[in-house]
Amino acid sequence: MTIARITATRNSADIISCEATMQVRDVVKLLATKRIGAVPILENGSVVGIFSERDVIYRLADEGEVCLNRPVSDVMTAPAITVDETTRIDDALALMTRRRIRHLPVLDKGALKAFISIGDLVKSKMDEVAHEAEAMRSYIQTA
Repeated sequence: MTIARITATRNSADIISCEATMQVRDVVKLLATKRIGAVPILENGSVVGIFSERDVIYRLADEGEVCLNRPVSDVMTAPAITVDETTRIDDALALMTRRRIRHLPVLDKGALKAFISIGDLVKSKMDEVAHEAEAMRSYIQTA
């Protein structure tokens, strides 16, 4: 099963993202307002990084509140680790585990198509397992 299964019903226009020039304090406010953990950072329409709760914590610990006035491009995680829709869900989960990340931009010919979280991938796997279990129960009952 591929990431295309997760992104099929999503509209790329609904992705919450930020421009690289935005101040960190404004992006932190966006994360809090939207109750999300990360956003892709764009520059001229291309994904150049990801800004997450972890980036805020690490910078506040190192620099204090002065980091809140900096452009998000100074504190984001870059370059962004990305996947495309043909990536298998298991491969994306392995990548996220290996790189210790929780969000992945999904690109289509270099353009941002979707932004998925580890929760999206886990839910998809759980749905798949539940479907397989139901199919096995049906098979056993009819055998």
